[in-house]
Amino acid sequence: MRSGRTAAVGAITFLIVAGAILQTQLPAIGAGGLLHPARTVTPRPTPAGCTDVTFNGDGVSRRGWRCQTAAGTPRGTIVYLHGIADNRGSATGVIQRFVARGFDVIAYDSRAHGESGGDACTYGYYEKRDLAKVIDTARVAPIILIGTSLGAAVALQEAAGDRRVADIIAAETFADLRSVATERAPMVFTRGAINRAFGIAEREARMRIDDVSPERAAERISARVMLIHGAADVDTLPAHSQRVYEQLRGEKQLLLVPGAHHNESLNGRTWDAIEQWLDGHLSPTNSATR
Repeated sequence: MRSGRTAAVGAITFLIVAGAILQTQLPAIGAGGLLHPARTVTPRPTPAGCTDVTFNGDGVSRRGWRCQTAAGTPRGTIVYLHGIADNRGSATGVIQRFVARGFDVIAYDSRAHGESGGDACTYGYYEKRDLAKVIDTARVAPIILIGTSLGAAVALQEAAGDRRVADIIAAETFADLRSVATERAPMVFTRGAINRAFGIAEREARMRIDDVSPERAAERISARVMLIHGAADVDTLPAHSQRVYEQLRGEKQLLLVPGAHHNESLNGRTWDAIEQWLDGHLSPTNSATR
């Protein structure tokens, strides 16, 4: 009996010590998970009609594709922005669809993603400046931003200070980084651990968590905005897009896709709606060149 009680006490002691160690390490683990998403490189070849390019960013270089339409004068330039832990390879369908419809398309790996430089993802804090430098290289206006998840949030934050952007298609954006990261944190993270993780992330990446807010940026956006969100999204709740929608002052639309989870809202039906949105605002040909 004594040996059994000793073993039980030892097990409990181990669990207490292990739990204490885990709690001390959780903030660093959380900060690392936030700043350093999995990096994947696209296995896809350069699409037809595209060239490999390197874009200068805010202290980092980004690898990407520049795709030019062969249909006379371009109707505009679409910049595609991928989601977290993704890369420019997910732009292939967008390139095929919209180059054929008369648009130039640019796609690139965001910082700390794919083949681009940088070791920390800052969810728009620096990425919006990177995007502005990419827009600088577009050969024709107007500029249309198409982003999903992380990319949507970056597009909205950049457009708040850039009147070159005419239209934004933002799928599954978050409203602000603090709330979405808190919602996604595993149950083992206490509120205190989450806040300490934010502090570590801010110091490591030289950023301010509360400055990353598409919701606040929305108040200053003059571009037309189409928001798309899966109605069944449990990773980034539809309420995030609804919060952004409420702050927009210009022409806007919110499309909730029934049954769609995260990364599922851009499907055949919504692409048709996106094309109708753009066709309703842009002429079949474009005379505005840079």
